[in-house]
Amino acid sequence: MIETIILAIVQGIAEFLPISSSGHLVILGAMLSDAQSESPTLEIILHAGTLGSILVIFWRRILDLLTSDRRVIPLLIVGTIPAVVVGLTIKSQFGWILKNPMLAGAMLIVTGVMLIVLGKLPARHRAYRDMSYWGAFVVGCFQAFAILPGISRSGSTILGGRLLGLKTDDAVVFSFLLAIPAISGATVLAIKDLVDQVQEGVPMDHSIVELGVGAVVAFGVGIFALKWLIGWSRQERLHWFAGWCIPAGVLVLGLCLAGLV
Repeated sequence: MIETIILAIVQGIAEFLPISSSGHLVILGAMLSDAQSESPTLEIILHAGTLGSILVIFWRRILDLLTSDRRVIPLLIVGTIPAVVVGLTIKSQFGWILKNPMLAGAMLIVTGVMLIVLGKLPARHRAYRDMSYWGAFVVGCFQAFAILPGISRSGSTILGGRLLGLKTDDAVVFSFLLAIPAISGATVLAIKDLVDQVQEGVPMDHSIVELGVGAVVAFGVGIFALKWLIGWSRQERLHWFAGWCIPAGVLVLGLCLAGLV
């Protein structure tokens, strides 16, 4: 239970701050040397908790999608396609790399570099509602890149949006609207796997109580982290997180080369 809570706190913070939740979970799991800490089921349930955070913070924007901003829905569908294709391919053919702490450390450095680039971009003024389908696809490719552990999904997609001319607020909003279908789909698949396990009599690696507590903790911490990210993005401070990603990546690579992780 303690390890579940620790992982939930890490997930809640790193899912929204541009420091890569998947990378931190992989690294923390390797340090704990606990197979259960790398449970795919737990990881998805924690993502479901942070999905709840997005729904709470952006509920007005989501409501707008169903009323006045319906044109944005096809943009989100187009933007989700790259992550679906790349994600299914990597997980089916190269799943081992998603749990590689050395790769996570290297990609944290890449994330840091992307954040530095983000901090040097001039002010933009375009709204996400005015994006083309091609633009949505390009941002989706940035999201697909974040399937690699250590690449921040939020940092990558916000950078993609800013490169396409979106103002910071709109790049942040589109980034997290784009996360909803991706996380929702993964959560549905995880729930289906859980049901199949129970029906087949396969023991679960975590109890329902542990999974529930993890989801609630990730949800609460996620709300705090998401508000933090929105505040810092408006102050153009997201590149500050490079000061965490690059040293953390270098440290992890050093520990891996020394055989300590």
